Amino acid sequence: MARTALLVIALVACVQCSRRAPAADAETSPAMTADPRAGDGPQGRGVRIRFFDKPMAVPAFAIPGLDGKIISTADWRGKVVLVNFWATWCGPCRAEIPALVELQARYRGRLLVIGVSVDEGPPADVRQFALNYHINYPVVIADDKLEADYGGIRSVPSTFIINTSGGIVQEHRGMLNPDASEQEVRSLLGLPTEAAVELVKDRQALSENAASATEIPGVDLKVLSPTQRQEALRRLNLEKCTCGCGLTLAQCRIDDPSCDISLPAAQKLVKNLK
Repeated sequence: MARTALLVIALVACVQCSRRAPAADAETSPAMTADPRAGDGPQGRGVRIRFFDKPMAVPAFAIPGLDGKIISTADWRGKVVLVNFWATWCGPCRAEIPALVELQARYRGRLLVIGVSVDEGPPADVRQFALNYHINYPVVIADDKLEADYGGIRSVPSTFIINTSGGIVQEHRGMLNPDASEQEVRSLLGLPTEAAVELVKDRQALSENAASATEIPGVDLKVLSPTQRQEALRRLNLEKCTCGCGLTLAQCRIDDPSCDISLPAAQKLVKNLK
């Protein structure tokens, strides 16, 4: 699958998110009983959110989730939807899952989070991962068409925000800001929020922190097995380039494809894995 790249998330942001505990059981979680319209709900003071002034059409699809139930865009009308492309090997993806779980629980019935896994390994591995992380929203496995329909997923996590009328109003590349994401949901649902809402004409995705590379310029990952590829991506997004740029090997290859330090280092890493 064609997937290009960004950088691993800033350490501080990852640590802050990873400290958020996974949601409790759906029957007992306090968030499940919270009324998002309550006066003491999150108001978003000091938070700024942006939406496209002209929402983009949502690509239609109907595919089975990990539980076998069909996930269809036809059922999204009237709800705010977060389509979150992610991978089990992606550190920022793992770090933001607890916030997505909490968000889904808090706004159940009015919000739908959909996890779209770009993992190339067995679906059973993704299913077990979802159980381990207490994921309470549907998860589907991406295919080439689905990724292409969403403009080509160049990095994970990538999240598309869809309004209640079925239009894409924002795309975030990188790990979500939990506070901003909640205020986006509240605003789109017409709930009270003190967040500053801005309509923008351009449709460029917002980069929140950094995301993990899924394709490395000059490095052929297709020679690896799915398991080897995931390990290669993990290490390329983790190990630093020694050219002095201060970036990971993955980001250095993206920002400066002519670097004669990152290329052989990345190629050697892949060769050793093979």
